[in-house]
This record gives sequence, C-alpha cells and structure tokens, in this order.
Amino acid sequence: QVQLVESGGGLVQAGGSLRLSCAASGSIFLFNAMGWYRQAPGKQRELVATSTSGGSTNYADSVKGRFTISRDNGKNTVSLQMNSLKPEDTAVYYCNAVRQSYSTFTYWGQGTQVTVSS
Repeated sequence: QVQLVESGGGLVQAGGSLRLSCAASGSIFLFNAMGWYRQAPGKQRELVATSTSGGSTNYADSVKGRFTISRDNGKNTVSLQMNSLKPEDTAVYYCNAVRQSYSTFTYWGQGTQVTVSS
C-alpha cells in the first residue's frame, strides 16, 4: 500500500517562504513522476510543479521563478521550496506520484494547508 505523507505547510506572511516535503512509503518502485498540486476554496485542483525520474521539471506559470521542486529518487521523496509567497498561493497542497507499468497508477497525499496572509 503506497502512502504519501506531506509536511511543512503553515501560515506565512506575503513575501515569506515555506518548504513542503513529501515522503512515499510502501513502494519499491521508482515513480515516473512526483509533484505537487494545490486546491484553493471554490477552485479546481491545479498543477503546481512536477518532476520526472529523468530530472525534467514542469511548473505552473503562476509559480515560475518563485517555487523550486526537488526530488530524491533514492528515497522516493519530493520537496517544494516556495519563496516570495503571495496571498493567492493560499491553498491545500497535495503531493502526487505516478507510476507507469502495464497501467498508470496515481497516488495522492492527504494534503497540507498553506496560508499566506497579506
């Protein structure tokens, strides 16, 4: 049973920084992709950043230049360094992992709240 456990959310003032971490347990396989999504109240869940096992990264336009995703393939962990935070970054952030074999398996963490005050 794969589990993704997030940590690092909290309350921060605009302009501040937070670091989110996610650790995967229960899997001996390397995930093809790991990343972060977020969902603000009344909005759909959206991609924030992803990282493939080959090292490619992808960011939402709204966070480019402010957020950095990093991944440790050996430990099956992924982190998100968030700088210059804005009130519009307020959301529940979810860790995501995808493994592709004979099918596609997608896993989600329980979510961690990030609140940015103005």
